[in-house]
Amino acid sequence: MRTITNFIDGAAAPLTNPRLGEVYAPTIGQVQAHVELSTPADLNAAVANAVAAQPAWSAMNPQRRARVMFNFKALIEQNMNELAEMLASEHGKVIDDAKGDIQRGLDVVEFACGIPHLLKGEYTEGAGPGIDVYSVRQSLGVCAGITPFNFPAMIPLWMLAPAIACGNAFILKPSERDPSVSVRLAELLIEAGLPKGILNVVHGDKVVVDAILDHPDIKAVSFVGSSDIAQYVYGRGAANGKRMQCMGGAKNHGIIMPDADLDQTVADILGAAYGSAGERCMALPVVVPVGEQTATTLREKLVTEIEKLKVGISTDPEAHYGPVVSAQHKARIESYIDMAVKEGAELVIDGRGFSLQGYEDGYFLAPTLLDHVTPAMQSYQEEIFGPVLQILRAKTFEEAVSYPTQHQYGNGVAIFTRNGDFARRFAASVEVGMVGINVPIPVPVSYHSFGGWKRSGFGDMNQYGMDGVRFYTRVKTITQRWPSGGLVSDQSFVIPTMG
Repeated sequence: MRTITNFIDGAAAPLTNPRLGEVYAPTIGQVQAHVELSTPADLNAAVANAVAAQPAWSAMNPQRRARVMFNFKALIEQNMNELAEMLASEHGKVIDDAKGDIQRGLDVVEFACGIPHLLKGEYTEGAGPGIDVYSVRQSLGVCAGITPFNFPAMIPLWMLAPAIACGNAFILKPSERDPSVSVRLAELLIEAGLPKGILNVVHGDKVVVDAILDHPDIKAVSFVGSSDIAQYVYGRGAANGKRMQCMGGAKNHGIIMPDADLDQTVADILGAAYGSAGERCMALPVVVPVGEQTATTLREKLVTEIEKLKVGISTDPEAHYGPVVSAQHKARIESYIDMAVKEGAELVIDGRGFSLQGYEDGYFLAPTLLDHVTPAMQSYQEEIFGPVLQILRAKTFEEAVSYPTQHQYGNGVAIFTRNGDFARRFAASVEVGMVGINVPIPVPVSYHSFGGWKRSGFGDMNQYGMDGVRFYTRVKTITQRWPSGGLVSDQSFVIPTMG
């Protein structure tokens, strides 16, 4: 059986007598590979390798670093099919969705190709008598990324592309559930011309996560995962003096106004709620129709369209989505459906008990629809992270806006309307980090940045875009004077001014 090893100093790095984790094929419910789980000593070796390699990479001019990113971009495009099939086999996504996962990461690689421009500093001539002031952005040294299972290509690329382009070395700790794509991306970066040691991939569980958070040579850590773990990671890393960027969970709402184009809205909701089996932090698992007539019509249209959805294996081109990632996660989703029913929600469509002929051991769930959900229900308050859509009814626009505003999570939100006044008021007042107006999954493009509010984000800088450049660099400001000789100024014992 295949064994997935660390990737250190530009090559596979098998461990001696490692603990092994199991990597499943979600479609058939069987182990397809083992992954070696690292110890703190294994991490130390990877970091030492990165520390040794980083100064020369940082000293390389930004244009040459950009050329590596351009080569990397081309190699990802050339190997898109291979990467998508590898990703789908371990995660369960259908192939088109896997390609979308890779493409959204590739967008950030493209942004990083512009690093010579993005790293330009500022200069003020004549800030004082004969004095010029300028600032530069410099790399931090060694940084690390801890990534989740649900986007095995996109999120690692969100982190490593800007970090490396800025002149840092990077330690990537991917999810042990689907780690192969991260290793393949590292191989492609070496092929693109990245020096050995600048990107090291270290597999592991909580043992190696804690070692990353405690390691004195790791200067910054980026994390994406559940909110409870994000808060833990943020607190432990910050306590050790690290720059931290931690993205947590979500419960994104879609507000449906009475004037919305309901046919288009339903089409948007289906993909946003059930795409990738709902395993997205930017999924849309809650819809809030305003007014009983809107709710009645929306529900009727949803039921009609949900019944047309096809759940299938990753390679089925007609499947809308595939299995969830593991048996444990499937059981967790089913427990939330049980909970919602016990709490009084109406189970309109039940996705439990679904079995795909020939793949009876796969981790499949059909779409579930729940109506008459209330804010007091635990199943509403918490993230389900599966193909489950909840309808939470509101009487007024103000009531509808209050639900995402008051929720513990604040990742994404959307409104569906033809009314510009409603849309403008909504965007200005809702307390959520990313807002869509007739856009169901408002993930910002690569030259903006991604980040949620409240328990969806810990730290003051977002992922990628200019926030990514700021996160992976630090500013140095130089004040300079070149005396021409002759006159010597008087000694001064007061704070210097430029007047």
